[in-house]
Amino acid sequence: AESSTGTWTTVWTDGLTSLDRYKGRCYDLEPVPGEENQYIAYVAYPIDLFEEGSVTNLFTSIVGNVFGFKALRALRLEDLRIPPAYVKTFQGPPHGIQVERDKLNKYGRGFLGCTIKPKLGLSAKNYGRAVYECLR
Repeated sequence: AESSTGTWTTVWTDGLTSLDRYKGRCYDLEPVPGEENQYIAYVAYPIDLFEEGSVTNLFTSIVGNVFGFKALRALRLEDLRIPPAYVKTFQGPPHGIQVERDKLNKYGRGFLGCTIKPKLGLSAKNYGRAVYECLR
């Protein structure tokens, strides 16, 4: 419920929606073979929770807040199954990979997106150097 309608405290907005309709449901829980106190949880979410065509909304909802949940020592997303009708709402990029390659003059290799670390504290010169190394 933490990643859908749940909260640890009662809030006045609870009465404004049908929590049963929108809550995530753990429909199976299996122990990890050979591992003590480790489990595989199977969770299903109502498709109405997610904004059509928004990858950001989908992933923020599924892997956002719950990964910071202190009661869990470790958490990993193993698999994600998305209904085909929902997948069709994603329009994709406005142009193809060839346009990106032409803009960057980069061919014959994959592209990598990254967050520069540390995110804070670098001087402008060192931040520029880190960006340059990523884009090289």
